[in-house]
Amino acid sequence: MTQVDFYILPSADPLARLDFACKLTEKAWRMGHRIYLHCSDAGQRDELDARLWRFKGESFVPHGSAESEPDSPVVLGLGDSCGDHQDLLINLDLKVPTFARAFARVAEVVVEDPAVRQAARESFRFYREQGYPLQDHRLQRL
Repeated sequence: MTQVDFYILPSADPLARLDFACKLTEKAWRMGHRIYLHCSDAGQRDELDARLWRFKGESFVPHGSAESEPDSPVVLGLGDSCGDHQDLLINLDLKVPTFARAFARVAEVVVEDPAVRQAARESFRFYREQGYPLQDHRLQRL
């Protein structure tokens, strides 16, 4: 069954979610995982794409959009399909995607912004009711 991890960041800045997603993506990619980053809209996806290029000067994380590079080890996607990805889903949308159950692991990234926290509570409740194993990670500093 899918393991769901909630990463709770000590920041109210919604963009901190993207910065953390970059760090988590790099770590998972270096460990050999294939990552699907599910974005809420095209603007968020464009911002995440830009951050993946510049978040760390000495590293490179190969990535592409789900439409143009579906076989990339790191894919940034929107909508209701994750293609063939089934390893790690990093969910940056405020709702649980319908395809979450297809993944071995799901990472939900939470900041102290009220809308994000409320959405995370609803997602946590959904996952718990479905019987998913849940783990929360309260991070001290980014």
